[in-house]
Amino acid sequence: MAKDDKKLYLELQMDELKGSLLEEDENPTPVKKKVVNNNRSPQNAEIAKLYEDAAEYEADLKGFEDELEVVKANALKDIPAALIKEFPEENKERDYAKELKTIVDQCWTHAVEVDKTHPKEQLELVKNCEFGEVVEKLSAAYPDVDFEAEVRAHLVKRWDNLITIKKAHVAEEIADIKTSGLKPKYAKRVYELYHGLR
Repeated sequence: MAKDDKKLYLELQMDELKGSLLEEDENPTPVKKKVVNNNRSPQNAEIAKLYEDAAEYEADLKGFEDELEVVKANALKDIPAALIKEFPEENKERDYAKELKTIVDQCWTHAVEVDKTHPKEQLELVKNCEFGEVVEKLSAAYPDVDFEAEVRAHLVKRWDNLITIKKAHVAEEIADIKTSGLKPKYAKRVYELYHGLR
């Protein structure tokens, strides 16, 4: 009889143990897996360095494309303020009104001295006024000409040239990456992971 009691006792213990295991399965505690982050490995550092210049050119390209949108979307006299509003961080390093004025001055100098399509008097007017006044002063002196369209065309051409140059720089960097035997998309992904951009 003692054997039967011992057997019954062991069965009860087993049933209790099974019950406790079932409860644990219903409410499992998550096991944290140790994740190894290889993003900052020396190998990834080398690959990220390969993509560094391309990434910088891509950022410049994006910036120029965004600025061109602002130039196209605003009245000429409002462009400097719109650029300042749209790119406040850039404004700390750049004087948009001065840059725009320089572009117009250079274009008119070229038109007068090289192309000889504009009179010298126009160049004098352009050089002696602020960017926001250029169209107004030229239109007052030459009412038959659409200076708004001409100035805008010069600005758009300038940004188009900058965009073309940056696209060429990006293409050169991508070609260099391909020459090294890597796929540019892979190099870009590693660059972004390495710098925490992804």
